[in-house]
Amino acid sequence: MKTAEPVRNKQKLEKLIAYYRNLGQFRNYVLIVLGVHTALRISDILNLCWDDVYNFERRRVRGSMTITEKKTGKTKIIPLHKNVIAALELYSDAAKPGVPLILNKQTGKAISRIQAYRLIRAAGEAVEIEFRVSPHSLRKTFGYQSRKNGKELLVIMKVYNHSSEAVTKRYLGITQDDINAVYLDLELTG
Repeated sequence: MKTAEPVRNKQKLEKLIAYYRNLGQFRNYVLIVLGVHTALRISDILNLCWDDVYNFERRRVRGSMTITEKKTGKTKIIPLHKNVIAALELYSDAAKPGVPLILNKQTGKAISRIQAYRLIRAAGEAVEIEFRVSPHSLRKTFGYQSRKNGKELLVIMKVYNHSSEAVTKRYLGITQDDINAVYLDLELTG
């Protein structure tokens, strides 16, 4: 099995995120936006119900969500990025208490992991990303882009709930091109 790669190119990432929005397929758009902006595993995304992200009493998207990670059993509070809130608002016509967020209308349950993989891979192919984009690619993209934007490795490690910095470093998928950029982008006088 190949290791999932993060989407490194910002323009390709923007195209990937916008792909299903532009097609008017808001459930699939939310799937990708959540993957990129929350660093959640696909199992945790597919476990989400509308109640986790939508306040039915106030009829609006919540500013954060509290989840218990399936793999680790740890509870975490995730503030929802403005892009996540906007995506959920586009899709909020589907909001119903107790209903899975990423709903398969035929079964009344969340879509399968395989279907999520197919949707994400298809979007990656459509926007011509040079490798097979997977749900795990979205999780890794969060860390890669966060690190590139100057976030501390230790903080990213905490977001992922990793036990060591070494695991997080492998996760970030740093390439020789990234290393070269450190040397070549440095501006010093003298």
